[in-house]
Amino acid sequence: MPDTMVSSRPAAYAATIAATSLGFVVVQLDVSIVNVALNRIGAALSMGIGGLQWVVDAYTLAFASLLLAGGALGDRIGARRVFVGGMALFSLASLACGLAQSPWVLIAARAVQGAGAALLMPCSLALLNSAYASDKPRRARAVGLWTAAGGIALSAGPVLGGFMIASLGWASIFLVNLPIGVLAIWMAYRFLQETPLKAERPPVDWAGQGLVVLTLFSLTGAFIETGSSGWISMPVIGGLLLAVVAGSLFLLVESRTKAPMFPLNLFATRVPAVTSLVGLAVNLTLYGTIFMLSLYFQQERHFTPEITGLAFLPFMAAVTVSNIAAGGIAATHGPRLPMAIGLLLGAAGFGLMALIQTDTSYLSLLWRLLFLPVGIGLAVPAMTTALLSSVPTGMSGTASGVLNTVRQSGGAIGVALFGSALAMGTIQGMQLAFLASAFAVAGAALCAFLFIRDADHSAG
Repeated sequence: MPDTMVSSRPAAYAATIAATSLGFVVVQLDVSIVNVALNRIGAALSMGIGGLQWVVDAYTLAFASLLLAGGALGDRIGARRVFVGGMALFSLASLACGLAQSPWVLIAARAVQGAGAALLMPCSLALLNSAYASDKPRRARAVGLWTAAGGIALSAGPVLGGFMIASLGWASIFLVNLPIGVLAIWMAYRFLQETPLKAERPPVDWAGQGLVVLTLFSLTGAFIETGSSGWISMPVIGGLLLAVVAGSLFLLVESRTKAPMFPLNLFATRVPAVTSLVGLAVNLTLYGTIFMLSLYFQQERHFTPEITGLAFLPFMAAVTVSNIAAGGIAATHGPRLPMAIGLLLGAAGFGLMALIQTDTSYLSLLWRLLFLPVGIGLAVPAMTTALLSSVPTGMSGTASGVLNTVRQSGGAIGVALFGSALAMGTIQGMQLAFLASAFAVAGAALCAFLFIRDADHSAG
């Protein structure tokens, strides 16, 4: 009996979605749960702002820079093999994080966690896509449930993390990944079929992969170092120069490689270039904001971890609801309108957040803050729709991988820049970061309005 027929049974259908969704759940859970623990981690391991930035960015950078390689390996040796390997690596790295007794052990383990996430994340979706390749309506519903599982994990992360930290300690937020990982690996072998391998498998672009890792880590490291050393210090200047050299070599290699991991010709057309710019601006400002507010709530407002988690709950819930609503709006009106309006709402929220003062209450902060998830939650699905509808079907996976790489890289840079801004004082740093974010997101809204057309779907 064909595998697709087996997968169409209700029990097998649910098991397939559950097995693949666990990969998305652990990745999304890690994104939101760690920020709540930063203050406790800093106190336990004697880490300053720079060290805490690396706790977040070591994971994000490894995840961003290896995402495309993870998808390419899945195509070459089988998505289930790579998914299981990535989940095992993620779980073992989570154990190392939970047992870490020094800052650098924790940071190194976080980087390995990010590498595991980069392997399992694209392959989880590839497995789901393969299971229902011949049943498009069922596949669409499965992808919707997969996305919803990640959204629930993202929203529940701060609250779950807050209560776990308060009762079990900060290490528990990493150790919780172990039973999830074991369950995901068992379910993958029990319910998921290996994906068919492509007949033609070009070699992995390892040169480009190495250069993108060097570029992102040196650039982000330089930004992090500005907080303690200033912009004209040798570590910062050296890091920026290294990033320029590595980035230039990366562009040269990608332009001459037959099978580049980051196809530059994708940016020769208008929509992929604009959506990547929008994705960069969104993640840079959003990740930086979450990092900054996590420290602000606990260090300035003296919130406990569980109260900090609850303080983020309206923010995360609004992102999920807005994402769901955005799909219907984009389907009715096209992607341009929700993109532009959503980004303008986000810019307005950042502008209002820039007016924060020392005595600003949480409720006063909350109504300003909610502009961000509503606006950005509206813009991101439309951004993805605009990109995928503007490229040929055979390029959709590559285009999506490039967009996610750009977005995650922007998130890492945002944490570095926002954290460095705190060196000038918490409130002053927040005001400057939010004001700069307002201009960045407003610029992205202008680009979306000017250069995105709802008719840009002919290539698909």
